[in-house]
Amino acid sequence: MAQDVEIPARLRGRGSLSVGQAPPAFSPSSRGRLTDYDLDRFAGQTLFDRLGRAVCGAGCLPRKELYESWELARRTRRLFRGGRVVDLGGGHGLLAHVMLLLDNSSASALVVDTAVPPSAQLLHAALCEAWPRLAGRITFVNASMGSIDLVDDDVVVSSHGCGALTDQVLNRAVAARARVAVLPCCHDEDTCDAGPLTGWLDPALAIDVMRALRLERQGYRAWTQIIPEAITPKNRLLLGAPLPLS
Repeated sequence: MAQDVEIPARLRGRGSLSVGQAPPAFSPSSRGRLTDYDLDRFAGQTLFDRLGRAVCGAGCLPRKELYESWELARRTRRLFRGGRVVDLGGGHGLLAHVMLLLDNSSASALVVDTAVPPSAQLLHAALCEAWPRLAGRITFVNASMGSIDLVDDDVVVSSHGCGALTDQVLNRAVAARARVAVLPCCHDEDTCDAGPLTGWLDPALAIDVMRALRLERQGYRAWTQIIPEAITPKNRLLLGAPLPLS
């Protein structure tokens, strides 16, 4: 007699599984929204697990944004402490929130986007409920990045600024002598500078190499890192901090 197979609670309501069939892998690169169905995937007491549960409760954020924001923020905070966080092209603003959670010495954060998603407030409310100390410290602005005044104490961040948008972020940060961290994507040879390197390097890599070199020529120290490719193939992280002026 065939035995009944119990479906784990986290898989109920997601379609049926055949006997012996393994559940689908949980990919951090998925664009599917995290919801209450995913809560048991973040069952621990680490900061990341608590963050994951809060994001699931909001029910509005693509899975890959959680993992990208976490990886970008924790690498940035290893180098850059304090300062106002300015998240350019920030969308839902998760990156700005994580930056404050990882370093409470930053008094505030600004999330700038030409069209902040309406659901950003759902995410903000969920995170403030989990961490009341975030309340009143994060401001969302519907505006172009060119309209935002930056200062030298800022930490400017941008996750997956498409094409020349990453170059605009770098240019704005350099003009203010602010610290900066970008995770570029959508490299476009027509709008981005690949220099003379495309005979040796893939065009996307050539563009990012030129960005790192420009930072150093502009009086910055540059760091080049990568986040896990399982999260995104566009995983090159570029960080820069101004060197003391002589």
